[in-house]
Amino acid sequence: MDLNITYITLTGHIDVHRYGYLYFFIMLNAYILIICCNVSIVSLTVTQKNLHEPMYVFISALLLNSILFSTAIYPKLLADFLSEKQVISYQACLFQVFLFYSLSCSEFMLLAAMAYDRYVSICKPLHYTTIMRKTTVIVLLVSAWIIPACHVALPLSLLANQKLCKFSLNGLFCNNSFNSLHCISTGRLSIIGVIVVFDVVLLPILFIILTYTKILIIAYQSCGEVRKKAAQTCLPHLFVLINFSCLFTYDFTIVKLQSDFPPKARFIMTLQIVVYTPICNPIIYGLKMKEISTHLKMLFCPVRVNRCIGTCIHL
Repeated sequence: MDLNITYITLTGHIDVHRYGYLYFFIMLNAYILIICCNVSIVSLTVTQKNLHEPMYVFISALLLNSILFSTAIYPKLLADFLSEKQVISYQACLFQVFLFYSLSCSEFMLLAAMAYDRYVSICKPLHYTTIMRKTTVIVLLVSAWIIPACHVALPLSLLANQKLCKFSLNGLFCNNSFNSLHCISTGRLSIIGVIVVFDVVLLPILFIILTYTKILIIAYQSCGEVRKKAAQTCLPHLFVLINFSCLFTYDFTIVKLQSDFPPKARFIMTLQIVVYTPICNPIIYGLKMKEISTHLKMLFCPVRVNRCIGTCIHL
């Protein structure tokens, strides 16, 4: 079969003919909110010199990753809500799977880089500037995007030219159900998939857990200022990790439960994957990170902030 004219039908949509415009309105607003919130913090990090520190650079990279992740899904999803038929070309589906999983795995790698930065800052403060140099930060950032991309590209390259036996995918977009479309046995692909998950998901999570365990031990043994610093900078990272890990686990396990999982519940949970984390990340970091929060208040409430500053100076 000529893959150039092959189309895949996305069958995970529920009552699009009745609620398509409502879905479109809700998800369009979610996408606009994601772009605005994430871009605001990334822009602040770029323009404010006191935010040119590794911790804020990693946060900006994480939020930029959320923008890329959302852009890989939302335009097609919004178009499908207004379409009579929800179809996608095989090549576009393949590319969407690549972006979805490479960027998802990059999230874990970036969180691991942030954990390492916090470990050096709290446990080795005297050596922080020596260890977390500009070169180190660049290497960590590039690795966080390149390594997952290479890992995800390998199994997809094996599928690219394989014959299709199915032309419908039970989902709102192309995810790991994509493997079931092909006629070949998925045994070898499953092994490669396990290796990919271990390398770019489980290892980063294990590293984060061990790193934060060490940080908590050091913070517990130290003064109150160190404990406060650990709580302010580490808790948001852990919260983001837990949220994303739960959603990522759902995406992988749902394929095994396709026949047992109610379609409406699957529809809602799938939408949460592309809504929850990209919106929550900037909110969490915007509210919990003091420096970012201060700049956001100055950006959106300049009069009030200036009055507070003037009152403090007067006192």
